[in-house]
Amino acid sequence: MAFKTVRNLIIVGGVAVATATGIALAAGGSGPADGYKMVHKHWHWSGFNGTYDQEAMQRGFQIYEQVCRSCHNLDHLAFRHLGDEGGPFYDYKYPNPNDNPLVKNIAAQYEVTDLDPEDGSEVTRAAVPADMFPSVYTNAIEARSVNNGALPPDLSLIVKARNDGANYLYNLMLAYDHPQPEGLSLSPGQYYNPVKEGSKIAMAPQLQPQVGLFEYQSDTEGQNPPEATIEQMAADLTEFLAWSADPKLAARKSAGLMSMVYLLILAVLLWLSYKRLWRRLKPSED
Repeated sequence: MAFKTVRNLIIVGGVAVATATGIALAAGGSGPADGYKMVHKHWHWSGFNGTYDQEAMQRGFQIYEQVCRSCHNLDHLAFRHLGDEGGPFYDYKYPNPNDNPLVKNIAAQYEVTDLDPEDGSEVTRAAVPADMFPSVYTNAIEARSVNNGALPPDLSLIVKARNDGANYLYNLMLAYDHPQPEGLSLSPGQYYNPVKEGSKIAMAPQLQPQVGLFEYQSDTEGQNPPEATIEQMAADLTEFLAWSADPKLAARKSAGLMSMVYLLILAVLLWLSYKRLWRRLKPSED
């Protein structure tokens, strides 16, 4: 009786998991259309001990500021997060990211709304590292009104919000030049993109393929940066947004590795203890 109960619970649980998985996949979209072949890159952070590429993240943040910032928010990031360990502008000399001069300079370029401590009126001031990234729009109504009715998604979690998010985002930026199928009608303000569900997107191509149109700054060691091709820019932006969606990835992997080492040592000690305690006992002949 107990066995049947356990078996039934396993069957019900399996059906529930399968159903939830199907719903999640359906909610994430039907995948690329019209024969577009997704490009699957090997990302630096993938794998058991993978970490983010700091220089790629810095370049990706530069692209966000100069290309994406005009429409898209980073609602879940504060400026200080950029200087956290594992972040794009982390510097071991400044364990407190609020003291990091690069983070301070980045924050100072933005303005935030605050309250005057004397009379409580709204004032505008330069941002500091502790501030969140300010919103591009006052509210969703304004955002839709200036984007032909479309609401630009927040980018801080975009990689986690899409199935195979990193490859989805990377391909989304590359797929604009894919030939548009005959018979597909686009409304004013729409563009063809086979990676987007429905193959229609309200965002115009943002990364231009002409090398030299967008200039990377020199990297942290003063070496020449890579050429700003559309593929390179798409990869760097994806790297930055992957970090923003999971900024504690490196710390989590490090903690997981230490836990595995601890469990391995514990298992060896338990095995040695077992051999020492029971080595004099002979197995029963019954």
